[in-house]
Amino acid sequence: MAEKKTKAKKTRKKRGPNQVYLYSMNGKTSGVLDLPNVFFEDIRTDLMRRAVLAARENRRQSYGPGEGAGMRHAVSTWGKGRGVARVQRLTDSRRAAQSPGTVGGRRAHPPRPWKDWSMKINRKERIKARNSALSATRDSEVVSNRGHRFDTKLTLPVVIEDDVENLEKTQEAIDFLQNLGVYEDIERARDGKKVRAGRGKMRGRRYKSPKSFLFVILDPIARGKAFRNLPGVDIVSPQGLNTEMLAPGGDPGRLTLFSAKAFEELRKW
Repeated sequence: MAEKKTKAKKTRKKRGPNQVYLYSMNGKTSGVLDLPNVFFEDIRTDLMRRAVLAARENRRQSYGPGEGAGMRHAVSTWGKGRGVARVQRLTDSRRAAQSPGTVGGRRAHPPRPWKDWSMKINRKERIKARNSALSATRDSEVVSNRGHRFDTKLTLPVVIEDDVENLEKTQEAIDFLQNLGVYEDIERARDGKKVRAGRGKMRGRRYKSPKSFLFVILDPIARGKAFRNLPGVDIVSPQGLNTEMLAPGGDPGRLTLFSAKAFEELRKW
C-alpha cells in the first residue's frame, strides 16, 4: 500500500502581548521580536505638547522693522492754533507723514528684534516626552485616530528586515509598501496637499501637506534613498528621534517603520 504523502502546514509563529512581528521584504512575517522597555512609557500628551512647543519656539528667528522704516520724510509740525491735528506734516505740504496712523508712517508698537522667543524645558521632561511619544507609536488605536491608514493586521511599530535600507529606487519602495500594507497612507498624504490659507502662501510656504509615516534607519544620509521622494515621509536615525518627529504638532501616534538594526538600538535607551 502506497504511503500517503502529507504536506506540512506552515504555522505563523505566535507573538506575546509585548512582542511585535518582524516583516520580510515581501510583506510577510519572518520572526518575532520583544519590545524594548522604552515602549512601555505612559502616554503624556501634556509633556509632548510642551516639548514640541519649545522646539518650535527655539527655532524662531528675531524679526522687526528696518532701521528708519516710516521715518524717511522731511516733516515739521504746525503747532497749535490752526484747528487741525498736531501730527507731523510733509514740508511745504498739508499731508501728514511719519507719525503712527499716517500713510507711509511708522508703526506705533512694532515687533522688537531683541525679543527673546526661546522657551526652556527641563532635560528630563524632554526625554520623557520623547519616550512617551515613542510609546504611543505601538498603539494601533492612537495611530489610526491620528489619521494614518494601514493594514490592521500589522503589529505596531512596524519592524522590517535590514534589506529595506538597501532599496534605491522609488518604485521599489512603492511595491514594498503595497505588499506591507501601508501605501494607502502615502496616498492620503499625496491627496491631502493643499494651498495654505492666509498670508503664508506668499511667504515661501504656499502648500500644506499631511505627515505620512516616519522611517527610522541607522544611516539616513547614505541609505533609504528610495523613500525620500514619497510625500509626507521623514527619514531619521535612532539618535535623531525627538518628540516633534514622533508626534508632529504634539499629537501622538505617528505611524513608524523601523529597520531591524535601528529597532535594536532602542534597547540601549
